[in-house]
Amino acid sequence: MNKWVPGWQPLRMAALGLMAFGAATAALAQARIESISSSIQGGADVVRIDFDQPLAAVPAGFVVQSPARIALDFPGVVSGLARSNVEINQGNVRAANVAQGRDRTRVVLNLNRPTTYTAELQGRSVLVSLGAVATSAAVAPAASVFAENQADHTQALRDVDFRRSTDNAGRVVVDLPSNQVGVDIKRQGQNLVVEFLKSSLPEGLRRKLDVSDFGTPVQTITTVQSGDRVRMVIEPKGAWEHSAYQSDNQLVVEVRLQKTNPDKLTQGQGYRGEKLSLNFQDIDVRSLLQVIADFTNFNIVTSDSVQGSLTLRLKDVPWDQALDIILQAKNLGMKRVGNVLQIAPKDEMAAKEKADLEAQSTIRNLEPLRTQSFQLNYTKAADIKTQLTATSGSGGGAGGSNDGRLLSSRGSVIAEPRTNQLFVSDIPSRLEQIQDMITKLDVPVRQVLIEARIVEATDTFGKSLGIKLGGADLRGIRGGDAGYGVGSNRVAFGGNYNAITSTTGQTDAGGLTSATSQFVNLPALGLAGATPASFAISLFSSAANRFLNLELSALEADGKGKIVSSPRVVTADQTKALIEQGTEFAYQQATSSGATAVAFRKAVLKLEVTPQITPEGNIILDLDVNKDSPGGVVEGAMSINTKRVKTQVLVENGGTVVIGGIFELTESENENKVPFLGDVPVLGNLFKQRTRQAQKQEMLVFITPKMISDRGGVR
Repeated sequence: MNKWVPGWQPLRMAALGLMAFGAATAALAQARIESISSSIQGGADVVRIDFDQPLAAVPAGFVVQSPARIALDFPGVVSGLARSNVEINQGNVRAANVAQGRDRTRVVLNLNRPTTYTAELQGRSVLVSLGAVATSAAVAPAASVFAENQADHTQALRDVDFRRSTDNAGRVVVDLPSNQVGVDIKRQGQNLVVEFLKSSLPEGLRRKLDVSDFGTPVQTITTVQSGDRVRMVIEPKGAWEHSAYQSDNQLVVEVRLQKTNPDKLTQGQGYRGEKLSLNFQDIDVRSLLQVIADFTNFNIVTSDSVQGSLTLRLKDVPWDQALDIILQAKNLGMKRVGNVLQIAPKDEMAAKEKADLEAQSTIRNLEPLRTQSFQLNYTKAADIKTQLTATSGSGGGAGGSNDGRLLSSRGSVIAEPRTNQLFVSDIPSRLEQIQDMITKLDVPVRQVLIEARIVEATDTFGKSLGIKLGGADLRGIRGGDAGYGVGSNRVAFGGNYNAITSTTGQTDAGGLTSATSQFVNLPALGLAGATPASFAISLFSSAANRFLNLELSALEADGKGKIVSSPRVVTADQTKALIEQGTEFAYQQATSSGATAVAFRKAVLKLEVTPQITPEGNIILDLDVNKDSPGGVVEGAMSINTKRVKTQVLVENGGTVVIGGIFELTESENENKVPFLGDVPVLGNLFKQRTRQAQKQEMLVFITPKMISDRGGVR
């Protein structure tokens, strides 16, 4: 139990007074937001946030890419605005939302397109200057003004990483070189494409990441260099949604599965208005629209034909979704012009739009024609005329159909080839459309250098071994022995009997040679045009009048050859190019009259290619490579040995790929021998001839495409 002590009461009251005074002083020390406005200074959007007293430091903030927002945090600041939503609708700024927390206030700028910003203090105000809008049309450099040195104008990304969040969402984290890098995020089909403007990608980051094992909607992340920008393609699966935000030098793109909210009347994205709650019984539709107008600060013009009442109960629903529900319930249509909403029945709006179109058509038929000339720099005037007339049907004759026409029904076009000009006569509105189309078509076409390298290698090996064996007995020729008469015993193994017998019936020892006395003649064969080497031994006995000849012949041939052919050609994007070199061989062929005529057949080295440059900077090639060589003569005509590769391949810029190859291996082994004697072990080698040959032929075709910069260099 607390016991009251009289002496402590004054001290307690003094302490309470000091605490109240400190709280009041702290409340007075807090800055307060008084107004938020926007203006355009020097072509840039500037948002001004006014306070009742100067701030101590520039507020911290971050950028969100999708939806496009800039968030600024003001610690120790309260909001003095009457509404939390401030409509701006000027330049790139749509509105500003102010949310006050316990110890800080956050100001969120809703933008039309994502961009960067800079903040600075100016007296009692904070000026937020927005950067240029990062659109493809604004930042994509024209081919004629491509940077002379791309490395001087681009900054390299530092790292690309992937992480998984606690709610199973995939996060792609990119470390940027600075916070001034422009980023363009857009959805293309089922993929999410992120482009980093004026950036380069190191070789180590040019890769395709397979992140399907992380259990997130993201399957693969492909990052490539495309011109002066880096293109990242994120491939998710299923129904997904994404968000992106940038904090200093780090960009985070988060992809998550779409979650079904049972409390949400309409599933999906698209409603971003401030949430409201409505609960009415039999309220007049016009009065209900007035309630929404007061809430959104929009000007609503309602047609007199909008009638009826409506009962609805909506809780925490975006106001644009609530308006859509009301319009659908009463079959009403809406047309927005600035910050004015025109609401009327759909039939009435359709009839009005039809009447406006008919009035415009009548005006076009009465509007005077104007003739304008267009000077073309890179495209032929006749080609542009063909495209205009193909798009416009009959080419501008009066009374023609106007469905899908670029020219009006009264328009006409003339192409002047000498000066390469186009003269178009039409109404001014159509001339503006034609001007826009010609600006997009009359651009320099990128060129590609295609180099082919055809390598043919030959490796041959051959070995041949043979023998000659012969002998003779001369006793009966040179006088005989005891008991034998002259000429009664004449022996020449394998020899020619007539060669050692004269025409007079007398024998002649001079007629014997190594050739006429051979009984085994299996010499080595010549290989590759070379004659085999031989080694001969003759054994002769003068006393016995006998001799024996032995000749060994052998040859080993080893050869290597290489032929390198390298045709190259430069052509424009999607334009076929052909280069060939060779010989035409003449031959005779029969004609229909029965006479003969001279015809020619080519044996050429040919490269025929059609390149196509992809948006990622790679090159698709339709290739036809031919390598011919003359063959033998068949029935008076030259035959052609041909090798050909025809294919389509995708190659990165400056990369080399092998598109085809042919490998041939020919091996042969022959043996000639004397029957029975050649099968005798060891001694059988004196009655054999052996030949072994091997030939290898290989052809490889390499292709290297390189894009040529506008100043003639290869990039």
